[in-house]
Amino acid sequence: MRDRLLIFSGLFLFVVLFTYPVWHGIAANTSTAEPKVKLPPGQTTCVAPRYSMRTAHMALLIQWRDGSVRERQQRYQAYDGKTYKVSLTGTCLEQCHGDKAQFCDRCHAYAAVSAPECWDCHTNSPAGTAVATATPEGTR
Repeated sequence: MRDRLLIFSGLFLFVVLFTYPVWHGIAANTSTAEPKVKLPPGQTTCVAPRYSMRTAHMALLIQWRDGSVRERQQRYQAYDGKTYKVSLTGTCLEQCHGDKAQFCDRCHAYAAVSAPECWDCHTNSPAGTAVATATPEGTR
């Protein structure tokens, strides 16, 4: 009978410690609200449905990269029939998301993932500035 008090005390302590992060978050008045993704001015849709871009945007970017570099596909037809130029800097940043720091970095920081290797070559250049790209001889 005396063990009952010890067992209930242990269970209570376990529940308190297990739920501490939740209670601490409520007491600190913090939230884990995700960053708001804004569509660019004049745009009503995205290249892909929002649910797939949130989880699979890297798959789309890899598809663009492979198609552009290996198969010379310079256009991408979206699910709604619109055609986009395949360009990380020219299309994604200049036409749609504007600033890498305000879009890419903010979401990657929220998700606690490191930035991909795309930014080793592709920089957030101002509109109208060309990004240096290598073109094979005789393809111009």
